[in-house]
Amino acid sequence: MPKVTVTRRVRFNAAHRVFNPDLPDAENDRLFGKCNNPNWHGHNYILDVSVEGSIDPKTGYVLDLSELKKLVNREVIDFVDHRNFNLDVEFMKGTIPTSENIVVAFWKILEPKVAPARLTKLVLWETENNYVEYTGR
Repeated sequence: MPKVTVTRRVRFNAAHRVFNPDLPDAENDRLFGKCNNPNWHGHNYILDVSVEGSIDPKTGYVLDLSELKKLVNREVIDFVDHRNFNLDVEFMKGTIPTSENIVVAFWKILEPKVAPARLTKLVLWETENNYVEYTGR
């Protein structure tokens, strides 16, 4: 059976402050610059969720993309949209909320939930110019 990858794009807005609480203010300023703003800053994030699988002969789908959207919203977006990653998002507690750490946290939540498909890649766009990719490795 051929394997096909399908991708669903979702959008959300969230704030964060990128800093390490174990470091002095001057070191945080040097490392993180304006992303270390103590009054937070926000992004209009885009998350691309790619899953791979065999085409179901009954439906013609690998996975119904509207169902994937519901799953991603229920498991991730509902917890982060219009929230502060540092203060409001339980699964990010104790983690520096960089895009790299956020996408890995999302993977841990979504990967076991997409069966019978297989999560192959997450792409998190922080800005139109900056994004991170994660493939579970």
